[in-house]
This record gives sequence, C-alpha cells and structure tokens, in this order.
Amino acid sequence: MKFIVSSTYLLKQLQTLGGVINNSNTLPILDNFLFELNQSKLTISASDLETTMSSTIDVESDSEGSIALPARLLLDTLKTFPEQPLTFVAEDNHTVEISSNHGKYALAYADGAEFPNAVSIEDASTTTIMGDILANAISKTIFAAGNDDLRPVMSGVFFQFSQDNLTFVATDAHKLVKYTRNDVSATVSAEFIMPKKPLNLLKGILAGNEDDVLVEYNESNAKFTFDNSVLICRLIDGKYPNYEAVIPKENPNKLVIDRTQFLNSVRRVSIFSNKTTHQIRLKIAGAELNISAEDIDYSNKAEERLSCDYQGDDMQIGFNSRFLTEMINNLNSDNVQLEMSLPNRAGILTPIDGLDEGEHITMLVMPVMLNN
Repeated sequence: MKFIVSSTYLLKQLQTLGGVINNSNTLPILDNFLFELNQSKLTISASDLETTMSSTIDVESDSEGSIALPARLLLDTLKTFPEQPLTFVAEDNHTVEISSNHGKYALAYADGAEFPNAVSIEDASTTTIMGDILANAISKTIFAAGNDDLRPVMSGVFFQFSQDNLTFVATDAHKLVKYTRNDVSATVSAEFIMPKKPLNLLKGILAGNEDDVLVEYNESNAKFTFDNSVLICRLIDGKYPNYEAVIPKENPNKLVIDRTQFLNSVRRVSIFSNKTTHQIRLKIAGAELNISAEDIDYSNKAEERLSCDYQGDDMQIGFNSRFLTEMINNLNSDNVQLEMSLPNRAGILTPIDGLDEGEHITMLVMPVMLNN
C-alpha cells in the first residue's frame, strides 16, 4: 500500500478529525486514525465509539489497503512540515515509512480490520439544511445546554423537525434557548437529542459553509453528510422535557434597550455581586433601568442607570448575571427586548433586529429571589 499526498492538505483533514478522539480511550485502537485506500481515494476515519467521523481525500496511488496510524504522533509530525508532497509506504513488518523532501520517518501501524465499523443507519428519515444555517443554529443554542450527568437529556440540543420549520432547543433548567428556522423544513416530523461533542465539531467545520448538509436520522443515530465528510453519532436516549410549558405566554412588561450598553453594564456591575449567587437586581421605572449588585460580606456594591424604552408596571427583578451575560452575548442584534410578568416568573429575551429571514430566537432566563 503506497500513496502520495500534500502535507498541509493531509494535516488540515486530520486536525478536523482529531477532535473526535478522546484523551483516554477504553480501546487502544481508538487512539489511531483509520486510513482506507482505494486507488486515488483515501478515506480517513476517527472514532470514540459514540461519534465517528470520516473524510475522503484525493491522493496519488494505484494500490489498496487499510491501516490504523497513531493519531498524536502523526499530527505532531505533520505540524512541523512546510507544504510538500509526502509518500506513505506500508511495509510488511507493520511499519509505515513516510518520505519527505528531507528525510524518512517510520511509525508502527495496526491492522485496519481492528478498527470498529461505523454504524449503518437503517430506516432513516432525511432532511437537507445549509451548512451555515446548521452551524448558526448550533452556536445559538449549545451554550444553554446543561452539564448534569444525572439528567443526560438536558446535556444535548433538542432537534425538532416538522413540515413547517426546524426548531433547536437547549436548556439547563436555569436558562433556555429556542431557535427556529421557518425557511427550512423536513419532509416528516421527527425529534431527537444530539450530544454536545459532535455538535461542537459540526459548528467548527460548517461555519460559513454555503453547501447543503444531508441529515439522516432514526431512533438511535444521526448522520451528517457534507463536502467530502461524514459524521455519525449516537443520539441521547430519553424524552426531552416539555419546554413550551415553561415559556410564560402573558408578559405585559416590556423593556427595549441597546444590547451592547446593557451587556457592558451587566458585566461591570456583576463584578461587585456575591461570588456564589452572582445576583444582580434590575429596577425599572418609567424610562430608566437601574442595575445594581451588592456583596454584603465584603461591603462591595455597584449601581448603574441606563435609559430604556419601557412599557409596563414599575418592577424589581433579580437575575444570575452569568446567565444573563451569556445570553445577551450570544445575540448579534443592536437592540434586545426583555419581557417580564412577575419578579418570580421567567424573563424572555429576544433580539429586535439583526435576524435572517425566517429566523426566530427566544431566550428564557429564570429569576433569582431578591432579598430586600
């Protein structure tokens, strides 16, 4: 088995695939990349059993074969090369010889047959979505997903596909984000929960990609096919909580404010808040928003006044500043609207502008009890 490939091109593909590999694997074979050569097509795969990703690249070759090469060693070596052709030759003594312009390097390989096979998806439903739209949907929601091992369903992003739209939801019970695209739809309705790791990989690869991504899914697995790559992952098992039930419908108090100004104020004031509760207080009266925080243990306090557009009753409400900052930071609009009903009911944050056609974002943040 022998092939010739560009060093930088190979490195770029391997760095993307390297994101799949865990630092500590139960099976030693998973510390390797699988190289499957079929004439001038080389398919490289990486897996952690839950997620498997493969890319197919063009190489110069007329042979066939499959071997598993140590990922870390290969990546560390390729990073040091300037752009040049590299020749890989698999010898009979279980070593691969790599020849560059200036030298030769030999590394041991394992038999490709030892590498676990990717799951095949039976009875799959399919939908097609533009790469950039999918990447955007992931980045707008993934930050709100939880990290609680006891509630695995909340540690992923909920995909809800219907014939009218695609909806993506993430929540950790303190904050919730619902992202909807009315300009994309699926042929059949479906719901599944995607884990974070493959989503982070997709987000990185697909950002700015205008090509279509084919999404295939069944009860237990999902498969994403784009460009020359395929990503297959196991879905999170379980029923997603009824998120619609927690979104308050009647919110008579509406606050509209400049997003950047609001974000900077919350960030500044929160430095003076209690380090365990991160509590800040919003006091709204007329066209003035008063943001304050106090850490009684250290006698630290801060207060800022901002002008805003407010319709509703005067009110005081407390929020965890970290959640609020994260949410405002994830919007790219000039102005945001915060809708509230009562100080003990969730606040709803939505962007006023800066959205694409057919794009809707609703963010929900739970209040914290104010101690007067």
